[in-house]
Amino acid sequence: MKISVFKVLLMSGLMGILTGCSSNEDLLDKDASSQTPAKETSKTKTYTVRYGLVSQNGTKTLTGSYDIGSFVATNTITGESFETYAGGGFQSLPKYSEGIPTGTYTFTAMQGQGGWVGYGSVTGAVSDAQVDQDGYITVYVPIVWEE
Repeated sequence: MKISVFKVLLMSGLMGILTGCSSNEDLLDKDASSQTPAKETSKTKTYTVRYGLVSQNGTKTLTGSYDIGSFVATNTITGESFETYAGGGFQSLPKYSEGIPTGTYTFTAMQGQGGWVGYGSVTGAVSDAQVDQDGYITVYVPIVWEE
């Protein structure tokens, strides 16, 4: 008798598992999936910006360590910003920002933790015409004061 009860319970449990897992289609909400449009991929070309600095005497540099929190590119039309690093302290040049779409941007640098250097800004276009021989759009942010 115990064996018969055990077999019946085992068979009913096995049947429940098999019928419960018969298809994943039961789990899909067909109405919801047909109402949401397919996500379109952006066809906008993006670029890599390489940042350097311009000293107060006009010397351009892509090397050295400076009191920079981060470099920031802000689209003048949309207001969208792209930062290289949101931190403080000294950072080595050059810094890179990837995935910046075509447009006109204001480029600047944020002070680092020491506050030893103040940075200005420059405005320029990001497009194929600005890509240099190294394959980057190189932007030199001006140093406006330093201690």
